[in-house]
Amino acid sequence: MAGGKIKKEKQKGPRAPANHYQGGISFHKSKGQHILKNPLLVDTIVQKAGIKSTDVILEIGPGTGNLTKKLLEAGKMVIAVELDPRMVLELQRRFQGTPFSSRLKVIQGDVLKTDLPYFDICVANIPYQISSPLTFKLLFHQPAFRCAVIMFQREFAMRLVAQPGDNLYCRLSVNTQLYARVFHLLKVGKNNFRPPPKVDSSVVRIEPRKPRPQVNAKEWDGFIRICFIRKNKTLGSIFRQKNVVSTLEKNYKTLQALQTSNNETLVGGDEMIDIAKLADQGMDLDDGTDDEMDVEDDEAEGDVSGFKEKIASVLKEGDFQEKRASKLSQQEFLYLLSLFNKHGIHFS
Repeated sequence: MAGGKIKKEKQKGPRAPANHYQGGISFHKSKGQHILKNPLLVDTIVQKAGIKSTDVILEIGPGTGNLTKKLLEAGKMVIAVELDPRMVLELQRRFQGTPFSSRLKVIQGDVLKTDLPYFDICVANIPYQISSPLTFKLLFHQPAFRCAVIMFQREFAMRLVAQPGDNLYCRLSVNTQLYARVFHLLKVGKNNFRPPPKVDSSVVRIEPRKPRPQVNAKEWDGFIRICFIRKNKTLGSIFRQKNVVSTLEKNYKTLQALQTSNNETLVGGDEMIDIAKLADQGMDLDDGTDDEMDVEDDEAEGDVSGFKEKIASVLKEGDFQEKRASKLSQQEFLYLLSLFNKHGIHFS
């Protein structure tokens, strides 16, 4: 029938099982369980991690232990965090009675809610739905580890490593690269997993910066949020928006009051406006897809026009009026933030 849909004939015989199996264990795609089945790929990941024989290794989502075994062969100890109790039991069975059993510690629980112990290096094939919060949990972990080699969904990985001017350059890129050096190691096709995911993956190496940058995390996050409200608009246009100007002005006046008042009850009060209210997501949940946030485009008028001019003068001082967040380097963002702070304008 013209314009209609052709119905697929129903396959006869028994239906294929919804879950995939290995050793009698079913894997659930909905839980992000995609087990690496290519032994050459496992070897490559371990080799690129640069593991030392004295290293304590953190593995997240070990599954049935294919990667775990190689990590135990390379390092001193493996701490495996696994949410699924079936996988925990399988790991214990697999290594029980082997020379590796004393060097494997399995923690059952949600890694995002777990207080992580000391480790030197993290190697993991993670459920992709926890990519962003896990990345920032690791970046803020103390003491800092040497590096993390992690399998991510490919597009997320490419956002992590994106540079100014790249189409995928976003808040996630800037926030991650403030705290770490990030390198793309290799692309991984979906057929290397059981069951295969819907998209390709990439392995990324993350090296925390030492020493950590001396930047207030909330201040930085608030500042970057505003810059990326419309990443391809000029900063001059973004910082003229009514919501942005009024929020920054209230913060400015509150700080002025704190500096001139001896009333200690004001310190740490609730008068400051959280820049995060201009968007719904926190930095640790930034997946790089919210660069085009819904914010009023109306320009500031009336009572706030004087403060708007103050903001404009800061942008002019650093020659940022016609520049765009999508093309700014890390150093340029840091410089602009320092100019705002110099003039008493803060973002948290």
